[in-house]
Amino acid sequence: MTSTSVSVAGRTASPSTARAINDRLALQLLKDKGPLTAGELKSLTGLSRPTIADLVERLRQTGLVAVVGESGAERRGPNARVYGIVADSAHVAGVDVRTDGVAVCVADLLGRTVAEESLPVAPDVDPAHTVAAVVALVERAAERAGAARLHHIGIGMPGLIDPATGELNSPGGLPSWHRELAIALHGGLAAPVLLENEVNLAAVAEQRLGAVRDRDTFVLLWLGHGIGAAVVLDRVLRRGASGGTGEIGFLPVPGTVGLPSATGCDGGFHSLVGSAAVCELARQHGLEAGAGGSRGDGRTEGSGAAEAVIRAALAAGERGETFLDALAARIALGVAAICAVLDPGCAVLGGEVGRAGGEGLARRVEEHVARLSPLRTRVRAGVVGGGGVLRGAVLTALDATQNELFGAP
Repeated sequence: MTSTSVSVAGRTASPSTARAINDRLALQLLKDKGPLTAGELKSLTGLSRPTIADLVERLRQTGLVAVVGESGAERRGPNARVYGIVADSAHVAGVDVRTDGVAVCVADLLGRTVAEESLPVAPDVDPAHTVAAVVALVERAAERAGAARLHHIGIGMPGLIDPATGELNSPGGLPSWHRELAIALHGGLAAPVLLENEVNLAAVAEQRLGAVRDRDTFVLLWLGHGIGAAVVLDRVLRRGASGGTGEIGFLPVPGTVGLPSATGCDGGFHSLVGSAAVCELARQHGLEAGAGGSRGDGRTEGSGAAEAVIRAALAAGERGETFLDALAARIALGVAAICAVLDPGCAVLGGEVGRAGGEGLARRVEEHVARLSPLRTRVRAGVVGGGGVLRGAVLTALDATQNELFGAP
């Protein structure tokens, strides 16, 4: 058997280490570029033909790679076998947990969605019943996908996730069943559970699939009923010592009637750009802003109402323009504060309000930030959409599964 020696951290790797590195490289290429022939793998990796032959046979024996066709029918001589990753050799699940419902997506090893389920949750339902119903929901989605087991489950939730323990530190106002769900899913489905803050997962989705695929460093502002941010520096999601990086609703800013406290963000940035504040600002500019209490969680001005008023303003002529400019000035206060500390170079406006405002709102915010800060900062609208948290949960679970099956990078 032929092997190739490689240098790792100044040392020559053992044959087994070299094989592991080569295997991961080949699997990554097959994942990113699709099915390839042995000749194409040789060209892309720079490995010798015998090494590629050994590698392909080894990966076929693991069940991760199979012959998926032939290439070269248009030329003389024998056709070349085309190798591809066996997509259904592993499955992952993403779970988006809100106060009023849960959405589930099961994907194969290539990240393709194969089953989706959702479940509304009423506020007065017994927490234990809710947890059991969500576990059954994930089981049903996995069964529909034909998954014998789930390799990893990614979960997005509001609240602080302790980086040291991976546990949820749920602030007041969130349902008690949120904390119990991760433990129940792990125990009920025997799959590792990766718990992450919902805004962080939205940032993962925007970087991999959306508005910042070309950026290694950026911040994402979540503008909805609640206000938050995710920070990505040099392609690494930063969570902070307690998981609180991005809690910008508590950020003291000018224009509020007080200061935030350790127990509430009233008086902070939330008071300027939360959904209730957006609706009130719209009324001040003569725009209709209906109540958005349809979520069933006691909120009187929901993010749906704020989203609707943004869309109305975009079509309302001069009054709408004045309102959007005033809202952009408020959002710019938070963006400028973040930029003064992190200098990310790019801010993405996500959440219901950010997505509804689109490029028009993003452009206005960028202009206001330029007047507040000497640090050049691009502002972009989020494009992944309402499923961003769920998609980020799937991507997080998929990364962990591929690292397990392909070998850690």
